[in-house]
Amino acid sequence: MCGWPLLVLWALLPATAAGSSGRSYPHRVVLDPEGKYWLRWGRQGERLAFRLEVRTNGYVGFGFSPTGTMAAADIVVGGVAHGRPYLQASECRFGAHIYAIETNRHTGIIPGDYFTNADKELEKDTQQDYRLDYAMENSTHTVIEFSRELHTCDVNDKSLTVPIPNKGTTYWCQMFKIPTFQEKHHVIKVEPIIQSGHENLVHHILLYQCNSNFNDSVLDVGHECYHPNMPDAFLTCETVIFAWGIGGEGFTYPAHVGLSLGMPLDPRYVLLEVHYDNPARKKGLIDSSGLRFFHTTDIRRYDAGVIEAGLWVSLFHTIPPGMPEFRSEGHCTLECLEEALGAEKPSGIHVFAVLLHAHLAGKGIRLRHFRKGDEMQLLAYDDDYDFNFQEFQYLTEEQTILPGDNLITECRYNTKDRAAMTWGGLSTRNEMCLSYLLYYPRINLTRCASIPDIMEQLQFIGVKEIYRPVTTWPFIIKSPKQYRNLSFMDAMNKFKWTKKEGLSFNKLVLSLPVNVRCSKTDNAEWSDSRDDSITS
Repeated sequence: MCGWPLLVLWALLPATAAGSSGRSYPHRVVLDPEGKYWLRWGRQGERLAFRLEVRTNGYVGFGFSPTGTMAAADIVVGGVAHGRPYLQASECRFGAHIYAIETNRHTGIIPGDYFTNADKELEKDTQQDYRLDYAMENSTHTVIEFSRELHTCDVNDKSLTVPIPNKGTTYWCQMFKIPTFQEKHHVIKVEPIIQSGHENLVHHILLYQCNSNFNDSVLDVGHECYHPNMPDAFLTCETVIFAWGIGGEGFTYPAHVGLSLGMPLDPRYVLLEVHYDNPARKKGLIDSSGLRFFHTTDIRRYDAGVIEAGLWVSLFHTIPPGMPEFRSEGHCTLECLEEALGAEKPSGIHVFAVLLHAHLAGKGIRLRHFRKGDEMQLLAYDDDYDFNFQEFQYLTEEQTILPGDNLITECRYNTKDRAAMTWGGLSTRNEMCLSYLLYYPRINLTRCASIPDIMEQLQFIGVKEIYRPVTTWPFIIKSPKQYRNLSFMDAMNKFKWTKKEGLSFNKLVLSLPVNVRCSKTDNAEWSDSRDDSITS
């Protein structure tokens, strides 16, 4: 059994430098104030490739350090000796900083395999994860090119690091390729790798299955998620295969269930989404968090699946200010479950764990289960929801969901300390209302969610008409006069909200028709009940 981490990259300075090996390096950075030490790097499939260009003769060293100093660092040393290139490396423990060492033949240090202890003492190392690709030396410079596997299954190998932007919320996405297996594997355990001291910074991590029809060029760089310039390949990554929330621990699958890898329907490419919450907008934060998966060829009886249920994340999820309690509902409709389960598993699926998810205004979440109009036992609940403690709830007894059942994710919020509307969205100051159901056997259903109709919400505050066709987002109001040319967000905030108005609005929202998403793994919709009149 081997554990392999899914880890995140941040690209610093986009550039191109063709090395003498013929390889292209899309990123570069200078590592010393005098401009003598240049590092270039880039993804090469499942390897990370480096090029060092250093104004020196002899050999050069390149180190990874948790602090940016020589203490507890890992060093790779290479160069040209007697006309022959060489490269030897220390343990590959990627830390939070990199530093450069430039040396020459007269230092008294013998080139080789080193790492440093806490006292900055150089020690020999037996582990080597680097491959020399090219080396040259002239009268002024030493150049070496080398690479290493991204996932080495070595407990001493840690993640590549991510500088975090100094803004309140960042969603960072990176695609990875699942290792190629000759036979079926089952993931039996997933554990978060959260960098020490960043427990309040890393809000959640999601792993999505992506389209399999890619080549490894999609692995080159990470990118901010949900950005207009996000790579098109990311748009194919809709199926959640694992979710972790702040404060949660690792997750172990039941003895009869595993997450399948290596088979035709299993993920080949995955997208790791990390949500960073940095309300103080601190600068200089560097993170190396990710997920580690443990897998085995000792195959279990069932393949696990994940269904995302609840409120479709959208600005149409609206919560007025000043409310001591406001309730929102996300529906996984009987029509959706009837169609998907009826086609795939008429005998039903078995839920064994649930993760409930909301943001800062969330005070309670319940996942309700209905069959033929009768309410069944709650699948999961947290009536004292804590934003800083989110993890999967193992069900004491597995619960069966049958065709024609329906689910409601019910969330309670408190906005007493807020002067403006709270909107559904990605930021922790926005809101969500989601349930992630872990179940077996796996079927072709990845999302079962809803959102209330927006027009009747606007009619509540007196909006008569919007400009059509909708050409801007958020769309613009046409009448009445007091809202003319305002976005619906500005209009909702302009309305004079009182507790009485908020209670009436809540009653209305809970009675509204909903737009439904009933999604397959390829992003197609199971049900035709979705209303596409206006969507976010």
